[in-house]
Amino acid sequence: MLNHINATVLTRGIMDNNTLAKQAHKHYKSPIILESLDNTLNSIKSIDIQSLDNHIHHTDLTSLDINADEDSNSNSLETCFLLLDEQEQLRVKTPQHFISCLRITDPRTKVKVVAIFGNTGEGKSYTLNQTFFHGQEVFRTSAEQGSCTLGVWAAYDPVMQVIVLDTEGLLGVTRNENRKTRLLLKVLAVSDIIIYRTRSERLHRDMYTFLGGASKAYKEHFQAAIQQVWRNNEQEKPPNSLGPSVLIFHETIHTNTLQSSAGVTESPEDLLRARFAELNLECDSFSSIKYIGLQTKGKETSFHELKTALQLELENTTVRSKRHPEVILKTLKGLNDKFSSEIKSTPPHLYLKEYFTCQTKCQSCNIGCSLSMGHCEAGEPHTTSTRCKYQHQYENCVYLCKQCHKNGQRVVVKQCGLPKESFSGMLNYMWSGYEIECRNCGIIYRSRQRWFGNESPEERAVIAEIVHIWPGVESFFQERNYLGTNNSAQRVVDGVTMITDAVGSVMSQPTKVVSNWVTDIIAPSYWRPNNEITECHKCKIPFAPTATKHHCRECGEGFCEACSSRSQPVPSRGWMDNVRVCDDCYKEIPPSLSNEGDDTDVRVRKYGEVVASSISAVASALEIPKDILSGFIKDSVRPAYWTPDSECLNCEVCSNPFGRLIPLHHCRECGKGVCDDCSVSKKPVPLRGWHEPVRVCDNCCNK
Repeated sequence: MLNHINATVLTRGIMDNNTLAKQAHKHYKSPIILESLDNTLNSIKSIDIQSLDNHIHHTDLTSLDINADEDSNSNSLETCFLLLDEQEQLRVKTPQHFISCLRITDPRTKVKVVAIFGNTGEGKSYTLNQTFFHGQEVFRTSAEQGSCTLGVWAAYDPVMQVIVLDTEGLLGVTRNENRKTRLLLKVLAVSDIIIYRTRSERLHRDMYTFLGGASKAYKEHFQAAIQQVWRNNEQEKPPNSLGPSVLIFHETIHTNTLQSSAGVTESPEDLLRARFAELNLECDSFSSIKYIGLQTKGKETSFHELKTALQLELENTTVRSKRHPEVILKTLKGLNDKFSSEIKSTPPHLYLKEYFTCQTKCQSCNIGCSLSMGHCEAGEPHTTSTRCKYQHQYENCVYLCKQCHKNGQRVVVKQCGLPKESFSGMLNYMWSGYEIECRNCGIIYRSRQRWFGNESPEERAVIAEIVHIWPGVESFFQERNYLGTNNSAQRVVDGVTMITDAVGSVMSQPTKVVSNWVTDIIAPSYWRPNNEITECHKCKIPFAPTATKHHCRECGEGFCEACSSRSQPVPSRGWMDNVRVCDDCYKEIPPSLSNEGDDTDVRVRKYGEVVASSISAVASALEIPKDILSGFIKDSVRPAYWTPDSECLNCEVCSNPFGRLIPLHHCRECGKGVCDDCSVSKKPVPLRGWHEPVRVCDNCCNK
């Protein structure tokens, strides 16, 4: 007990009042005990040594509620807990858990937040222990070389109603300095008052760099995020847009402090702001900056001036008011969730742009997005003020209506008349051309408007705009409509079974090509297109390249000569004369001609059969070498990012030379020439416009 330990010492004259105070603060750390003890010491200053024993015996120490059990006494003391670990993981999950760890009994209590920053080994934890909690060691201190504080630790001072945050020191030995710095800046953003502790003869650049970067980060990244969290909490009013107050606690031994330097007429705060301006650093996001200088040559560190300045800032509610602890946790959690992406390689100095800015870069120009991390989750697209450059492999160009652009509107035009997924559709597209449509102005351009002398779209109707290619974003490809080369024709050629078979069968007999093309154009809607017919519908025998395909006028399927040799009228389809039908559709009793159906769908076919035979006769006179025409078509439909066949000498993967035994293929993702063994995989490549599984090389498949 207190009177048992110290009363005898006092009556013997061994201890003075200061010694008693030190011993009492060492053994009895409860605020109630210390307050009563201070009253006792003040009352015995005028009492002589002989009367001390009687005075202590008359002091009612039982009212201090001191327990002899040391364990129960320690349970009443303030303790700290880990709030954020060194990996930026929040260790407190719910507001109730947060309040329980702080040991706040009244849920209506409103508090402020004080955090301390500085280089490692500057005595930050000791400063907090001496400034708060009546000097007891709430935050652990150590005399070892290793840092005793990893992450962010928190404790609650019930007397001052303050949540105190002890942070990991800067310039320490750590594997991820960038992650630690971002963690400290997030803690700084939720604080009302920050103490920057430095024990150096002069203020170093690292202090200005950290505070200047923190001011910029708060204005560009934290301010909007904090306001949003507070708006979501209906019980609280959003705080002022200004950041926390800054107290620079500067301790020297031999050098004068800023306020004691000879010949200096400006205030320390003005000198600090001038130095920030000289270094091209910001500090205007802070509510205020105050300097507390202390020269401790041959004497102990005094924290009296720091306590006084802290008390004034805590009582000042013009900028920052007290708030509920759960709002503090929600704010910290919101910042921690938003700014949690992996930081890529950055310079060793404090480069805040990499900590909080979106890490996505344009694939065409390699310029990064200028927005904060997590903006895509909020529905904001990637944005940058830098113009992009055109890359033919990405074809990153969209076209805008020229008339709407003059009226101040950005309208992406739409290309009509794109080729269908068939060989006949491609030829029809080549013959009739395409149209460009604006949603406001309608059709603004026709590529085949005149027989000759047609102007280009850029000259007449549209404006080209180079756009950025953001990885993983499909909005550009939904908006994009190329007016130049794309992969539509190549997709048509790919759709006709294999390229070599299609080109071989088509180029061997020009008569067959023209005939099939005309046949598909004038065919009734229920007929199967010629390019889809690879075998007889009945006997399943594959068609040779030179074989003739016949259509049954009843069912519209393709048959060989033997399986469709019969003929009879098909009035239900509009055929009143004897026409070709397959064996399955042939009826022993001919159908009645009174059941005539509408012949609109087949009328074009009737009239076109004569025209088709005439065109075939003309085409049979053409003499075009197979290899020349084959190469011409393949080069015409080749996408812009594909390497030309003439430049593909060896496989891009295995380096084997192409030849008769090793045919050439193109990877749909990189466009390089590869052999068959090195391109067996298939997958969609939406970046190139292939939304279905297509051929890709092993290099692109393993990315």
